[in-house]
Amino acid sequence: MAEGCMRALRYGMVFFNLLFWLGGCGILGVGVWLSVTQGNFATLSSSLPSLSAANLLVAVGTIIMVIGCLGCIGAVKESRPLLLSFFILLLLIFFLEILFIILFFAYQDEIDHHAQKDLKRGLQLFGTEGNIGLTNAWSIVQTDFRCCGVTNHTDWFEVYNATRVPDSCCLEYSDNCGLENPGTWWTAPCYERVKGWLQENLVALWIFALCTALTQILGLVFSMTMFCQAVKVETFYA
Repeated sequence: MAEGCMRALRYGMVFFNLLFWLGGCGILGVGVWLSVTQGNFATLSSSLPSLSAANLLVAVGTIIMVIGCLGCIGAVKESRPLLLSFFILLLLIFFLEILFIILFFAYQDEIDHHAQKDLKRGLQLFGTEGNIGLTNAWSIVQTDFRCCGVTNHTDWFEVYNATRVPDSCCLEYSDNCGLENPGTWWTAPCYERVKGWLQENLVALWIFALCTALTQILGLVFSMTMFCQAVKVETFYA
């Protein structure tokens, strides 16, 4: 009976980590594709130019693949070192996620202030050589969210040293429409628009976070159960 339960646990662990690994492969593939085709797409920060959608996806995909591989091989071979490594890495990531959430809510006002300040500095790089990722990202955000600037459309006046905005701020897009009457521009602040969109989708974000946490907890339970069983078996035959 115990052997049957152990076999079922091993198969479950292998299946769980195989899905984990395949998910990591998918995320890594999307990240590489974005990096090759779009450059530093979705880079809005001037102080953290490497913090792009492509780089984040590549990093997350790689980490998931490594952890999934450790868990899968560890389950198949019932290797104590691999199972323990999988458990420690997953536990470390779980604690870091909890710490990040606590710090985010504890310093939300400071984060808002710094983020807005950093994004405004990034506006100065809009349309400049070597910053195609930042330029594309701002154009997409302003078009999709129907907004202009970080906190106000006048943020762009300091960038151009003139009363003008990028063409992506226009109610109806056309070449050089950013030079026309301010009445033809979006005036809503992009920071508040994006923040509002996140709040509207807060339930979906929390569901995703809870599913992620549950998946990690199951991985921790499976790996530690197999590790303890492997220790018992080795002690029995010692």
